[in-house]
Amino acid sequence: MMVGHAMVAFALATAVAARRWPAERALAFGVVAGGFAAVPDVDMAYAMFGLAQAGLGGVWEMTSAFWGSSTLVHRAVTHSLVVGAVGAVGFGLAACERWPARLLAVGFASALVAVAFATGGGLAGAIMTLFVLSGLALAVVAAGTTDLGPRAVVVAALVGLLSHPFGDVFTGTPPAFLYPFEPSLLDARVVLHADPTLNLVGVFGIELATIWAAGYVYLRATDRRLFAHVDARAAVGIAYAIAAVVLPAPSVDGSYQFVFSILALGFVGVAPQLLPSRSILTAEWHETVTWALTGLGAVSVATLAYTLTYLASTGSAYFL
Repeated sequence: MMVGHAMVAFALATAVAARRWPAERALAFGVVAGGFAAVPDVDMAYAMFGLAQAGLGGVWEMTSAFWGSSTLVHRAVTHSLVVGAVGAVGFGLAACERWPARLLAVGFASALVAVAFATGGGLAGAIMTLFVLSGLALAVVAAGTTDLGPRAVVVAALVGLLSHPFGDVFTGTPPAFLYPFEPSLLDARVVLHADPTLNLVGVFGIELATIWAAGYVYLRATDRRLFAHVDARAAVGIAYAIAAVVLPAPSVDGSYQFVFSILALGFVGVAPQLLPSRSILTAEWHETVTWALTGLGAVSVATLAYTLTYLASTGSAYFL
């Protein structure tokens, strides 16, 4: 869901901002919100240690080592609504031009790091340090490259940081929503379907939907039509139906083969020179957005084809 976090924040922030601001400013606001939505996942940096310890091996062994190491700290301190709210204020202060405000921003950041050290030790403190440094850097860059003021940066940070944890309730251990406080909003991840494979497909479908939503919002803000940027070659995704028969049935806990193989179909969107264009949707290949949406279309078609084939191969009981 890493990409989905940024897409959700971008879509929400841009759609709302476009109602009162010019398109360029609304898009800048959305990009900043999307950037902040990605910041909590800096806690994945620790997973690189697990990957380094595993060494070079098979792709699945390396992937397992990466994700296995991440579970020690992932979603533990940076995915908190409390931390997000406090951090957003600090990041907004960092976007101010006056040094007293920036010093106060450092104070907010230092308080978060101190709490993390006190409650979780050195590793939690180190992860929180990465979190606040990333947020502060993003706020300073946003202030220097856009016309968004400190208040707008605070709101963008709130949209990104507070929406992020809710996107993780489907894929693993629920985030520590109220850290550093003890109560937890969820004890287990949300399951969309009793069948593990259909549950994975459902979660993957949510991810795809967030990217489609972001694409739609972007094109609407720039006064363009969504399907004018999807080429007919996205239909290549139909071929992925065979994967439901030849590949082992995946689940959220063992999704690597499914995710990596289905995402590979997005290649049709970024290789316009290698495949002849047979556009029935007036796609313009000189635009990066067309490459992206055609690839996304291929992956979406593949997901639907896989799901229908899986349902057919397992019986009609799952239709209920």
